[in-house]
Amino acid sequence: MGSEAVVEIAGDEAGGRVDKTLAERLPDLSRARIQALIAEGRVSRDGVPVSDGSAKAAPGAYRIDVPPAAAAEPQPEDIPLTVLFEDAHLIVLDKPPGMAMHPAPGSEAGTLVNALLHHCGDSLSGIGGVARPGIVHRIDKDTSGVVVVAKTDAAHQGLAALFEAHDIDREYVAFTRGAPRPDKGTIEGAIARSTHDRKKMAMVKSGGRHAVTHYRVQRTFGPQEKPLAARVACRLETGRTHQIRVHLASKGTPCLGDPTYGSGPPAPAVREAIETAQLRRQALHAAVLGFRHPITGEQVRCESALPPDMAALEALLARL
Repeated sequence: MGSEAVVEIAGDEAGGRVDKTLAERLPDLSRARIQALIAEGRVSRDGVPVSDGSAKAAPGAYRIDVPPAAAAEPQPEDIPLTVLFEDAHLIVLDKPPGMAMHPAPGSEAGTLVNALLHHCGDSLSGIGGVARPGIVHRIDKDTSGVVVVAKTDAAHQGLAALFEAHDIDREYVAFTRGAPRPDKGTIEGAIARSTHDRKKMAMVKSGGRHAVTHYRVQRTFGPQEKPLAARVACRLETGRTHQIRVHLASKGTPCLGDPTYGSGPPAPAVREAIETAQLRRQALHAAVLGFRHPITGEQVRCESALPPDMAALEALLARL
């Protein structure tokens, strides 16, 4: 169902941009959404259509006609989800490995978005006017763990602002070939698309996007003087594509099982552990996600235990 809102702008409230003024009075609609509604002729003042969102707001009664959210192109699919937190504004999930975040060539179905369209149903009020979940951040298809998704436009805008300000607590667990040295530190280096392989990311000396990963070795496996593998906690300060995988590989300690950045095979005993644990992906798991709820202000912190393949791998590595 569509809706209609009426905003009275008094004389002392006038003078600012129309789109900005209305967005401040209508927290469920983003400024970009209001601009789109103006372009569609769905905003009027005292019965006269508003044609320019950048114009100064004049006093009067503004009527905003919000049409029903258009149907999303991805189709709902009844796929079981592990929900860690959910309210009317957002949902936090524990994504399994092998599930893509959203449809793309080669992964048109079976994605998190397909599952959420079914799970959330009519509770999706529309992101940008489309009945779809608001993907604010992504984790790789073969990385498991905690992700947050917006259900409303206001939550989408709020979460995006938190991620942009790096005001999110994100911690991952990785199992690496060897152990990074020193045992605790910060990896800082810009990341951009590789010029040699467009499917890969790489650290670059110029250009790229600033990236910072804080890490600490939680446990080593094998000889103490020269570990064969390690369990490493990684806290993201920024969130670039493949950031942890690229940064750990830059230390010579890539994620075990990583088909893209895991140059060079691990020790035979580690290879055997990977095979026995049936790890068919990079050993990387989003374990913690914490943030202040953008609508209610409450502190939300969700944790996820290691999935079966990584838990089995750790148990086997502990025998080395």
